[in-house]
Amino acid sequence: MAAPGKLAFFRLPPLPTVGELIKLYNLRAEKHLSQNFLLDLRLTDKIVRQAGSLRDAHVCEVGPGPGGLTRSILNAGVSDVLVVEKDTRFIPGLKLLSEAAPGKLRIVHGDILNYRMDRGFPENVSKPWEEDPPNLHIIGNLPFSVSTHLIIKWLENIANRTGPFVYGRTRLTLTFQKEVAERLTASTSSKQRSRLSIMAQYLCTVRNCFSIPGRAFVPKPEVDVGVVHFTPLVQPQIQQPFKLVEKVVRNVFQFRRKHCHRGVEKLFPEACRVEMTQEMMQKADVDPILRPTELTIPQFRALAEAYAHFCTHEPSLLGYEFREELRLKNLARQRNKTTDTFTAKPTGTPPSSQQPC
Repeated sequence: MAAPGKLAFFRLPPLPTVGELIKLYNLRAEKHLSQNFLLDLRLTDKIVRQAGSLRDAHVCEVGPGPGGLTRSILNAGVSDVLVVEKDTRFIPGLKLLSEAAPGKLRIVHGDILNYRMDRGFPENVSKPWEEDPPNLHIIGNLPFSVSTHLIIKWLENIANRTGPFVYGRTRLTLTFQKEVAERLTASTSSKQRSRLSIMAQYLCTVRNCFSIPGRAFVPKPEVDVGVVHFTPLVQPQIQQPFKLVEKVVRNVFQFRRKHCHRGVEKLFPEACRVEMTQEMMQKADVDPILRPTELTIPQFRALAEAYAHFCTHEPSLLGYEFREELRLKNLARQRNKTTDTFTAKPTGTPPSSQQPC
């Protein structure tokens, strides 16, 4: 018999088999939505355990699909679950689950990328950022197609204390492709060290919990899946605006197999690239011949602070993108070729956009 207070009191319907799901609700995983269903309750229970105790917790589940993970969350003794589902085909099954758990399950038909989670929970859930995390969790078996975009969005929310983080240091337990999970948690000098490693780890304590073989999902994806847990830090390891940090990290890692100064160079317009790069590396006291994967977060902090110093003196520098400068040059070159084809003497080149230096 179930222990008192467990959701077995609500007599949840058993999880349908794959055949029953398809027959009852005419469900098929949509490839363009990167849908892969996890129907093994032992695995969904294991995912939920990675979040820690959910007793009386408020939970937002992202993309519940047929509700396998939802059942495990409900069975953990939560106060309530808010599910955000984009695919209308799953709504009837979720409503069935809601009826079996009165007052425990709220269903939102919408896209998590647009949903205002800062309005999804009562204000009394909130806790000051400097205190322990609130009893609020985000849990989800994320579609591969949106997982990276979504975690970057949430990391920016953490940096700005917006979205689900207006309530405090809300914890996240999420699935990713195994390779992405390894990148998120990769240590310095690891071959998986990447932009995602730095962006996640300067803002959060990140833990790669366990892997799930692809064969456990329906339909079977071509890759295995990793479960990752995030707890936002009280103080970010880099005290600079998120967009500035992201720009520095992104540029450094675009040449991940080369020396780190190659990526730093692309932070500056061609006219002043060499001298500004040298000055930035010296100011940050970072060895320019280190590989991006060899850089520690304190070294990225030093680079971000040095770049912020330049941006303070030349604010337009933050908006500079070397690919845009390259695009304008190629466009001017093509126009000159066209002009040369029809005239013996070029009529001039279009003015280039002004660069910060």
